[in-house]
Amino acid sequence: MKTDSIFYRIFKTDPGILFELLGQSRATAQDYEFKSVEIKQIAFRIDGVFLPTPDASSQTVWFVEVQFQRDPVFYQRFFSEIYLYLDLHPETVDWQAVVIYPKRSIEPDYPHVFRANLNSDQVHRVYLEDLDESVDSLGVGLMQLIVADSANTITQAKTMLSRVQPQEQTNPRFAAIMELIETIVVYKFPQLSREEIESMLGLSELKQTKVYQEAYQEGEQSLVLRLLNRRIGDIAPELQSQIQSLSLDQLEALGEALLDFTEPADLVNWLEKNRAD
Repeated sequence: MKTDSIFYRIFKTDPGILFELLGQSRATAQDYEFKSVEIKQIAFRIDGVFLPTPDASSQTVWFVEVQFQRDPVFYQRFFSEIYLYLDLHPETVDWQAVVIYPKRSIEPDYPHVFRANLNSDQVHRVYLEDLDESVDSLGVGLMQLIVADSANTITQAKTMLSRVQPQEQTNPRFAAIMELIETIVVYKFPQLSREEIESMLGLSELKQTKVYQEAYQEGEQSLVLRLLNRRIGDIAPELQSQIQSLSLDQLEALGEALLDFTEPADLVNWLEKNRAD
């Protein structure tokens, strides 16, 4: 399974999950944008960085690394990336780092040279095998699903879906979590088609229901507006109304296009060219 990409998608879709894993309030994620950051001078890429928005009460930057294969020099690279980032961004107020391992045996032997970092309150190590199964958290459940063996994956996925459906149908997060559960199963069973997996999980009929379609579209609208706000600033009410009238396909297209926006005029031009009927 391509763990880097699935974790990136999870944190991009629902950044609150990181803070759930750390036993903190998921509401903390409202002040952050999750992205990857490239340090071009030496071709380093930090796959997961939670960057605080300018008006966030806390300006702490969170570095996140998912490590599913044993690498004896992992910490050398990880801390090098962090300190290079800090060198290139001297305006950084504070930082925290999180390393996610599937199990303790994957972690490199304790590197004495990094004891100051690893014993500090700035570095957090999460071992998915140690997660408490009794914790009522969809985020923790997603992490457990990723490391579940093949024999238990479908059963765990169905259990999670049964929890999500009654709890989240009035919340845009409902559709997003369902999509993440399905995506994890798709990654774990690459020999099966998405249609086969939807059938196994009992999603085929559910996805046709009005409540699912509305929740999914509302979630897309919320995500696009949030990304636009961070990309080009506050969106005028009349532009928000136009975005809310877009079809699902148009919303997904806007989500791709906005990555190239640099000013509000780019959004205005896009909407003029892709005006909803």
